[in-house]
Amino acid sequence: MSGEVVDSPDRSVAEHVRRYLATDGRDGYLEGGVPNLVLTVTGRTSGRRFRTGLFYGTDGDRYVLVASGSAFGTATPPSWYRNLVVNPLVEVQIRGERFTATARTAAGAERERLWDLMTGLAPEFHAYAARSPRTIPVVVLERS
Repeated sequence: MSGEVVDSPDRSVAEHVRRYLATDGRDGYLEGGVPNLVLTVTGRTSGRRFRTGLFYGTDGDRYVLVASGSAFGTATPPSWYRNLVVNPLVEVQIRGERFTATARTAAGAERERLWDLMTGLAPEFHAYAARSPRTIPVVVLERS
């Protein structure tokens, strides 16, 4: 992946990502008291690259994300999630480490186990799920 990257349209998320990138995560890694990473995806229709900051957990050597959405439990999954479903090769930065990964949506018992992991890290995901008419996707990132 190369070329220009577009930051999240949410100003607070974009500012968080700028601080994170400028300091290799020294400022922003524990935003909200939960570990954060920077995810770069390729747009499903535009082909442009988009970047956002997200809470994450770990499951062995895999990374786990929750696609709750910018409005925290809306009916529509967030753009970053819709993009990685179509283009699962993503870029990840955790602190100063940058790598590519392949994304997939967890299902069944794996999804439930990882949902429990993530709600243990960020209990607010329970409130998002209660407000959402959809099952909130849980995403697994595996290094490429």
